[in-house]
This record gives sequence, C-alpha cells and structure tokens, in this order.
Amino acid sequence: MVRSPPSRTPDGHRYPTSRTLPSVKLGLQIPSFTWPGGPEAIGPTLGRIVRDADDAGFDSIWVMDHFFQIRSVGAIEEPMLEGWTTLGFMAAHSTRARLGLMVGGVHYRNPGLWVKAATTLDVLSGGRAWLGIGAAWNEYESRALGFPFPPLGERFDMLENTLRMAHGMWSGERGSEAALEGRGFVAGRLLNSPQSITRPRVPIMIGGGGEKKTLRLVAQYGDACNVFGSPEGIARKYRILDEHCAAVGRDPAEIERSTLQDVNLSLDGGRRAETAGQVVDRFGDLADAGAEHIIVSVPEVHDPDRIAALAGVIPALKAL
Repeated sequence: MVRSPPSRTPDGHRYPTSRTLPSVKLGLQIPSFTWPGGPEAIGPTLGRIVRDADDAGFDSIWVMDHFFQIRSVGAIEEPMLEGWTTLGFMAAHSTRARLGLMVGGVHYRNPGLWVKAATTLDVLSGGRAWLGIGAAWNEYESRALGFPFPPLGERFDMLENTLRMAHGMWSGERGSEAALEGRGFVAGRLLNSPQSITRPRVPIMIGGGGEKKTLRLVAQYGDACNVFGSPEGIARKYRILDEHCAAVGRDPAEIERSTLQDVNLSLDGGRRAETAGQVVDRFGDLADAGAEHIIVSVPEVHDPDRIAALAGVIPALKAL
C-alpha cells in the first residue's frame, strides 16, 4: 500500500505540500501610527514600512478607515491618518502590492467619491487599488467630527447604492453614463474618466461577516469578502456566502475569501509570541478552512525586524 507523506514534521509543524496553500495571498494591515519621533517621523516611517513590505513580497498593504484610533489598538487620542490620502502616499512608495482600506466606512463619503477615489488610486498606482468598504460601526468618531451616523439599515442602503454605482462607473470605457436611482439616492450620469486600469473593475472587498445582509451583498456585488475569527468560524461564514451565491446565481469561485488575523511573530523566543512554525501552522489551518488571502495586523510594525521576520515566513507559506 502506498502511504501519503506525513503532513507534519517530528516537532509537530506542517511539511510544505502543494495541497495546503496553493494560491494563498498574504497582506499586511498597518493599524497604528504611534511611532517614535512624533508627527514629523510618521511620513518617513510609513514610507519605509511600505517599501519593506512591498520588497518582502506582501501581496497587499492596508490601512484602516478611521479618524480616531480604535480602542482595540490604542487610546483614541493616538495618531490616525485619513485613509485615501494615506493610500496615495503609499502608492508612491511601492511598485507591486495592491493597496486598500481595511475597510472603508460607507457613511464617510458620497458614493461617487468612493468610486472616484478608488479609480484615482488605481490609475496613479498603475492598477493596484482595492475598494474595501463596509457598513461601518464607529459612532463615537462620527459624532465627534460631525459625520452623520444613520441607523444600520440606512447605512446598508448607502452601501448597496455605492456598490451599484461602482459597478456602473467601472463598466465600459468611461462608465455606463446612465442615471442611477437607489434608496434615498439619485445620480444623474455615471461617468468615470479616466477609467480604472484594473479591468473589469477595481476589485471590491466588502468587510464584515453579517450572515443575512453583508454576505448577501458580497454575493451580489463583491469580488472578495473579509471576515475574522477561528478556522471553524471563518469556514462557517464562507459556507453561508456559498449559499447566498447559489441564491443569486453567482459562481462562488469568483469571490476571494480573505480573513484579517493578528500576528505577533516572536523575535526573541518570548512566550506570548508565535514562532515562525506556529504561524505557518495557523495559516495552514485557515487555508484549509477556505481562506485565500490572509491579511495580518502586526504590533510595532515600525520595527524593521517585524517585517523582516514575516518576510522569512512568506516563502514557507507560499510553498505549503
């Protein structure tokens, strides 16, 4: 009898196999700008991080779409940059990785501005933009800065209006140029010139794991979903996405399954951090659950050793 090769090394880690991660992408989220040197150092530090990640082989690089720092990362008074402006800066410091918001809060911008901003980034970056967007949640920062924060149902209406507008504006040579009527929204002419470099459109990532509305919108309009959680948790979300795809007649293989994960890769063998082998194991489990694009949020990413350590893991991930 021919036996399959063992899937794990003697110390319990995965052997590289062509089965486990045949096409998994690796992305980097930059969630904080609280770095040594104060505001004057943010630009040079961010530029270096982006260049290092781009050179290391990350497939995508992301920033959050917030105006205050979120409590799960730090104090709300910590530095936070506006997302689209930051992505434009990042485009000038990279040549290969796709760039996007993880993910945009729909109520912060008009639907036309969402599509025009993503198109601009795509054109100026040479075809490397993502449109990351969701129904948003941060009421505190919205109220603090005077952004209207409508009820969740209205924000989902805004999200669907924006997604419909994106499909219209990214169709043809310069958009459909038709009018669009949505819930509480009218646009008279969907003209988009210049058109995006990425065809048939800038890929749309819809963030969130809501099983009734969010994943239905992914099935109807999205090119990628983004959920977070354990392998078992994300596998459930992907199964529900498949059900929505069947309901709307969409091939689920057209939608990239992504997940956002925290990674604290050990630089010195500390107990609270993961070893490279443990990271590879965990990502293998996520891939087995269906993840095709794993986006990592890394603490103290301004430390060059952090990117270097992850760069050492990338070949192993690609070879699994």
